[in-house]
Amino acid sequence: MTDPGELRGNQRDRWEEAGPGWEKRAETVRAAGAPVADWLVAAARIAPGDRVLEVAAGLGDVGFKAAELVGPQGEVVITDGAEAMVDGAARRAADSALAQVKVVRMEAEWLDADTASFDAVLSRWGYMLVVDPEAALREARRVLRPGGRIALAAWRPIEANPWMGIARAEFEARGLTLPPDPEAPGPFRFGAEGKIVDLLHDAGFLEVQVAVVDLVWELASLDDWWEHLRITSSTLGRAASELSPAQHYEVREVLDQRYAPFLRPDGSLELPGSTWVASAEA
Repeated sequence: MTDPGELRGNQRDRWEEAGPGWEKRAETVRAAGAPVADWLVAAARIAPGDRVLEVAAGLGDVGFKAAELVGPQGEVVITDGAEAMVDGAARRAADSALAQVKVVRMEAEWLDADTASFDAVLSRWGYMLVVDPEAALREARRVLRPGGRIALAAWRPIEANPWMGIARAEFEARGLTLPPDPEAPGPFRFGAEGKIVDLLHDAGFLEVQVAVVDLVWELASLDDWWEHLRITSSTLGRAASELSPAQHYEVREVLDQRYAPFLRPDGSLELPGSTWVASAEA
C-alpha cells in the first residue's frame, strides 16, 4: 500500500507539472465546464454578502462565478494545493475587477479556516483527486456554518466520458500507463452511482441531492485535442511526453481513427462528457 505522504507528494508533483498547461488551456476548460459551474453555484444557493470557499479549485472557474453573486460585500476564497494552480488563479484575480476574490494555497484535507466561517463550499472535479476525500469532506463540513451548503462535481464512469476513455484505453493497451487503482485519487474514482451520496452522509451532511450534467468539449481539430490532452492530463500527458517519434506516430494514428466519429464536417471536434453533481446541507 502506498504511503499517503508519498502519494500526496506524487500527486502534487504531477499537478505542479500540469498547472501551466491548464492555464494555457483555460478557455477550453472554462467553456466545457460552464454548465457544471452554473449548476454548482445555483445548488449552493449563494446570495449577496455570502462568504464562499472553493476547494481544489484549479484556476477557480466556479469561484469566480460565485464572486459575481456575492458582490463587493461578500468574499470568495479560491484554494488549491498546487502552487502552479494558485499562481494561475491569482493572475486571473489580478486581471479581474472582483476585489471580493482571495486566492490562497490550502490543502483540502486540512483547511486553514475557522469553524463555521463559510456560507458555501464549492468544488468542481476536486474531491476525487484528494488522497483522503473523507477527511476533506469532514473539513468542508467543519468550516460551513449551520445550514451552509456544499456543492461538488465528480466525473461519472469512464464509459460515459469518451473524451478521456478512448485515449486512456489506448495508452493502457500499449503498456504506456497502468490501469488505475479504483480507490486511488483519479478522475473516475467517484464514478459508481451512490458513491458521492455515501461520502457526504459519512461526513455528516444532510439533504444530499445528486444529479447528472452532460457537457461537451469543443476543440478546433484532432491536433488541438492531442495538445490539450498532452499538457493538461497529469497522467497521459507525462506518458505522451515520453513517446519515441515512432510511438507518437502510431498512437496518434490510432487515436485519430477512434476520435473520428466525433469530428464535425469542418474538422473541429465535439467530445461528450458526463459528470455527477451533488449538493448537501451542513
